[in-house]
Amino acid sequence: MGVMRSVAGSPGRQRGASRSLKSDIARGFGNASSTYDSASRLQRFMANTMLQKLQVRDAVPTDPEALDLGCGTGWFTRRLAGMAEVRAVTGIDLSLGMVQQARQESSQDIAWLVGDAEHLPLPDQSCDLIFSNLMIQWCEDPRAVFRECRRILRPGGRLMISSLLDGTLKELKSAWRAADPGHEHVNRFETETALQAKVQAELPGATLETRTIRLPYGAPRELAGELRHLGAGFRGAERRKTATAPGRMRDMFRHYPKEPDGTIMASYEAAWIYWKETWRKNPIL
Repeated sequence: MGVMRSVAGSPGRQRGASRSLKSDIARGFGNASSTYDSASRLQRFMANTMLQKLQVRDAVPTDPEALDLGCGTGWFTRRLAGMAEVRAVTGIDLSLGMVQQARQESSQDIAWLVGDAEHLPLPDQSCDLIFSNLMIQWCEDPRAVFRECRRILRPGGRLMISSLLDGTLKELKSAWRAADPGHEHVNRFETETALQAKVQAELPGATLETRTIRLPYGAPRELAGELRHLGAGFRGAERRKTATAPGRMRDMFRHYPKEPDGTIMASYEAAWIYWKETWRKNPIL
């Protein structure tokens, strides 16, 4: 769960690096497709917060076609498909493994696609509701995703996106810096100010809501295991190229701040973006 930085160099090198990073992300999540749902406490809380918004009167367009962007295993795609107001649902994910898991777990009439959120394989004005849970923090440039969402939304369509901000996993980051100075082990996240600027540049009038979520764990090992089961490992260029030595892992556990009862907490800086498409494109002459 983290924001990837742009890669310095020529445009050709940037595109190549971007493809490599995306392949790495897709592979990591695909490898975790069978364990993801069992570890997705935060993901369910974030998505349920958006689903509650859909229960509000007039929040859902009439008889909408919905898209779950970054659908993962399809847990919430199936929830969307089960809503009486929704006419049709498509789930898209960068990871083939996740899409295969979603298709295997689903009996509803849902369309499943493998696709890049920055280059969606969908025509202009093809859906009424876009639901995206904890996906854009994996994208190199959220603005490209926002532009794609605007392109495929019909007038009056709704966009609901959740993400994570700077300060997420601050306890884990601090413990790793003490245990392994000079090497990053936790993904970077946008600051609220930076994300707000990008949102307003591409989605005028959008609402950004934030909240700090703290989840309890019995020990740092449980947190590390949860991140592994989610496929949410560190993807930065600064990561070690070899497996982390057991001694460094033990040092991280030792430096992780403990509660009085010996348990630990992990902080997540949550953000939700809500927007309605009101701009009508000029008719083609």
